[in-house]
Amino acid sequence: MNQLDALKRLTTVVADTGDFKQLGQFKPQDATTNPSLILKAVQKPDYQPLLQDVVGRFRGQALDQVMDRLLVRFGCEILSIIPGRVSTEVDARLSFDADATLARGERIMALYQAEGVAADRVLIKVAATWEGIKAAEKLEQRGIRTNLTLLFSFCQALACGQAKVQLISPFVGRIYDWYKKSAGAAWVEADRAGANDPGVQSVRQIYNYYKKFGIATEVMGASFRNVGQITALAGCDLLTISPELLAQLAASDAALPRALDAQAAKALDLPAVSYDEAGFRYALNEDAMATEKLAEGIRAFAADAIKLEQLMLAV
Repeated sequence: MNQLDALKRLTTVVADTGDFKQLGQFKPQDATTNPSLILKAVQKPDYQPLLQDVVGRFRGQALDQVMDRLLVRFGCEILSIIPGRVSTEVDARLSFDADATLARGERIMALYQAEGVAADRVLIKVAATWEGIKAAEKLEQRGIRTNLTLLFSFCQALACGQAKVQLISPFVGRIYDWYKKSAGAAWVEADRAGANDPGVQSVRQIYNYYKKFGIATEVMGASFRNVGQITALAGCDLLTISPELLAQLAASDAALPRALDAQAAKALDLPAVSYDEAGFRYALNEDAMATEKLAEGIRAFAADAIKLEQLMLAV
């Protein structure tokens, strides 16, 4: 049994890509997309006809509406291949506007339903700002499931759990990147690998807390830089993995023991924590890594959304 098959016995494997033509070989349960992944996909010759078709059919509509239709078209193509759910992201430029995020999430879901897609096969992806979490809470109350992304800190995870969102995506690789850059020449890769990786440690802390206190929100590790980060989280609820790393897992037959265990987490002695808005904002402010990576991530996704709009205008 290769590592990918072994991982599927412990964790729900999710493909992190907009390039849906790669999905068949890995047979993931779910798939996630974001503006950067869709931008990367539409620049490939294979996806030019899809971009041209969507823009041609809806030319004259507001650019944000055409954008959502393009995202939903990719989502529908993905859902024709996988058995589970697809995550589709709300425009990152709305990350600090709860009402606009709510409206955009509802519109994306309406577009899916107009294509005959059941609500339980879609996760609306929202940045885990305070405003994003509040919008997600309302979406959940309206029967629309959410995936809270750009999540780097324990306080973000706790606020998401309080809001009863469906799923969170802690960004392992970007946390790792920050600590490695911060350490500079003092960084020793071997000492911070596997279970000692700061991104892995962040996900483990969140996972253990959720299981200890019976929080139903699913934990999906994301943004991996290497296979070691993935294997160190075997047993997590879900892991969303790029096609390149999926291929590396499929090519290895190394043993893959369980690393996270829900039953063991329940026995841990952990203090209960909760956040109101002021407490959340202060806790996030105190976490330099999370503050910087959240802002950086929003800027990057917003920039890629603008590039995608420019590509659509050029069609």
